[in-house]
Amino acid sequence: MKSITIKGSQRESVGKKATKALRNAGMVPCVVYGGDEPISFSAEEIAFKDLVYTPDVHTVVINLGGTKVNAILQDIQFHPVTDRILHIDFYQIFDDKEVTMEIPVRTTGNSRGVRNGGTLRIVTRKLRVKALPENLPDFIEVDITEMKIGNKKYTKSVESDKFKIMHPENTVICQVRTSRTAIVDEVDEDAETAEGAEGEEVPATETDDVAAVKE
Repeated sequence: MKSITIKGSQRESVGKKATKALRNAGMVPCVVYGGDEPISFSAEEIAFKDLVYTPDVHTVVINLGGTKVNAILQDIQFHPVTDRILHIDFYQIFDDKEVTMEIPVRTTGNSRGVRNGGTLRIVTRKLRVKALPENLPDFIEVDITEMKIGNKKYTKSVESDKFKIMHPENTVICQVRTSRTAIVDEVDEDAETAEGAEGEEVPATETDDVAAVKE
């Protein structure tokens, strides 16, 4: 998974007055949990642009004047009117400890059902995944090429040895639904072959010809 570096400064004072002063100066108060003790720091709001305003997920390297902390975004608070970032919580990660994170889903391929007029519906846009930090994927790829109208893709189809999906196997990721413009889906070639074999005329034998003459 890609990583973003954020330069910050540790906070000595964490009271409401100090927090308000930070925000007025264009800084965002943050806290890192998960280590021996919480780490309070602040960073410029613009430093979080590539972390917050993107559909992608990243791990974070927090640089606090020489001390580096590896973490992931845990929670973020926005101003209800201006949408400015008010506060961010991070969770510290370690190379030898598994971490749980929500990973975005991406579909690939041109669905057979969509070509026939169906509609692709993404049911689950993010999957909760547990893995060592080095095995966390940037996204989970779902191949929809062979999906017909009425087909669904479940979490079971995207399982991996590198990470564990924290959802039941029958959780629907996406499905192809019918629509008013949908046409009858293509018949499988195997089915067509079988039907053709059943409908073929059997050549008359000599015995048959003799029987026909006697009649």
